Amino acid sequence: MIKKVIKIILVLICMITIFTFSSDSSYESTKKSNKLIITFAEMFNRKELSKKDKARYVEKFVVVVRKGAHLSIYLVLGLLVASLLKEYNIIDKRMIIYGVLFCLLYACSDEIHQLFVPGRSGEILDVLIDTIGSFIGISLYYLIGRRRNEQEKAIR
Repeated sequence: MIKKVIKIILVLICMITIFTFSSDSSYESTKKSNKLIITFAEMFNRKELSKKDKARYVEKFVVVVRKGAHLSIYLVLGLLVASLLKEYNIIDKRMIIYGVLFCLLYACSDEIHQLFVPGRSGEILDVLIDTIGSFIGISLYYLIGRRRNEQEKAIR
């Protein structure tokens, strides 16, 4: 019982984290993305970059970072949702179907939420990326669990 509660809490924390990032205005969201890109670029180059170089890195990597963030956080959500579904003995292919459907619906609600945030918009592409991320996370969890079960059966 305690495992279920912990897993529910972890899923909720991930969902709240997504909601919090989506609540940032476009200015705040852009500022965070740009800071991340510049920090990594300066670490990679081992020096402080000029304004021109910073702008060049931001322009080059902003789409990758922003879409990668979508994919990554929903991959984590997918893993957490799959782990929770396992607690309810949903361990067959239904795990993938139910998990992806749950994450898809949350991604849709997240993009609708962004329609009400200053400067933000709801993007169908983001829903697709979010769903792909969750599918990857859930599928990894499912496949690793299946392989682990097969190995345990082989040992017996």
